[in-house]
Amino acid sequence: MKVLLTGATGYIGRRLLYALVEAKHEIVCLVRNPQRLDLPAPVANQVQVIAGDLLADRLPEDLPRDIDAAYYLVHSMSQAGTDFVSLEQRSARNFTAYLKSTSARQVIYLGGLSHGRDLSRHFQSRQAVAETLAASAIPTTVFRAGIIIGSGSASFEIIRDLVEKLPVMIAPRWVETRCQPIAIRDVLYYLTAALGNQDTFGRSFDIGGPDILTYRQMLLQFAEIRQLRRLIIPVPVLTPRLSSYWLYFVTGVNFPLARTLVDSMKNEAICREREIEAIVPHQCLTYRKAVQLAFQRIDQRTVLSSWKDAWISGRLEAVFPQYTRVPEHGCLVDEQAVSFAGPCEQILDRLWTIGGAKGWYYANVLWWLRGLADKAIGGVGLRRGRTSPEALHPGDALDFWRVLLADRKAMRLLLYAEMRLPGEAWLEFRVVPGDRGSILKQRAVFRPRGLWGRLYWYALLPAHFFVFRGMARRIAQPE
Repeated sequence: MKVLLTGATGYIGRRLLYALVEAKHEIVCLVRNPQRLDLPAPVANQVQVIAGDLLADRLPEDLPRDIDAAYYLVHSMSQAGTDFVSLEQRSARNFTAYLKSTSARQVIYLGGLSHGRDLSRHFQSRQAVAETLAASAIPTTVFRAGIIIGSGSASFEIIRDLVEKLPVMIAPRWVETRCQPIAIRDVLYYLTAALGNQDTFGRSFDIGGPDILTYRQMLLQFAEIRQLRRLIIPVPVLTPRLSSYWLYFVTGVNFPLARTLVDSMKNEAICREREIEAIVPHQCLTYRKAVQLAFQRIDQRTVLSSWKDAWISGRLEAVFPQYTRVPEHGCLVDEQAVSFAGPCEQILDRLWTIGGAKGWYYANVLWWLRGLADKAIGGVGLRRGRTSPEALHPGDALDFWRVLLADRKAMRLLLYAEMRLPGEAWLEFRVVPGDRGSILKQRAVFRPRGLWGRLYWYALLPAHFFVFRGMARRIAQPE
């Protein structure tokens, strides 16, 4: 079948892409930035990638009209400073307008699992998107899932942060809310099994694992798996806003996403029907098994995608090519150049493993303090880490940076700062081979915004010189 996949750079979309390729489907991916869809050659050869934005007034003319089915896996709730409800509605309307000109016989959509009248804005938005897609007159298959557990999923990483960092949790009362977690591999199974299955056309299905647990029970079971003893004390005094700050400071989520998640946690996420089991019989993993499997993937370093690689700024994604060209005018620059006699691959290996658990090679305490300060003023901080300990791809989150370019062949790594700054910042590394060894060239570029931006740079100039100089030397001349 010829399948259009949206959201292919997201946590679920990227994994679904590999599953569809394995099933020998002809795949067309609509993505905002093709550079972010860094696929290995065997997969890339079977995928057509088209650059386009569902929020734009006009979609690309080269979008195919002869598709058999389409997956809609687009969402906007993690974008800071935006009204994700209006964004999601506009995106869905543009998508259905395009579908009317195609030969598509099915649309498959993954929404949120929740029932009742007093729904959060997130669940209301997800529900509205499903209704918009269904109104397109093309048979729509809607799956509703709650907590998704898998290596790199937001739910898994948030639970991991809470359990591994807090021996005692003074928790909001939503920890007693019940939900029905489902493993990512089971979600992918349903998404692929429904493709072309006429019994699923025009229908909605609740999907969940075999366990119904409170968030508290999930945290404690997670602790048991990690062989940790944890005490959770629910208190009723934490308002939704305070709960959001609690989640924001302890985990790696940004505050808008934390607020959205907290608002959603007041609603139980339990399957009311299991009709999908009669159409697509399948035994889902237990919560405990899903967590164990996620850690196996982490230990094997085979994490395919992570929620952290979703963009914090939709504006940055929309102008991605522009930001890969580091500005030359109106900027303040710190440049370092260090010679080394070893092979270039040795330096590239060190660059490609920078950040995360390994740190930044020099003055890691200062990097940690900068991350803490960023978190205190509403930034992303250092808690995001990195998806893979060894690989970097355009679009990856790297602590409070975003990878713009990671080109080993050109020996260049370019990062863009997503911390709170009175301006914009880039950190660039280049390896330049020479006749008598090679040179590591490192540039920190800051484009200030007004007077405060310049004051910020000059106030930190001594620290910048100390940190950047030491980092370049440590990378090029490891002890």
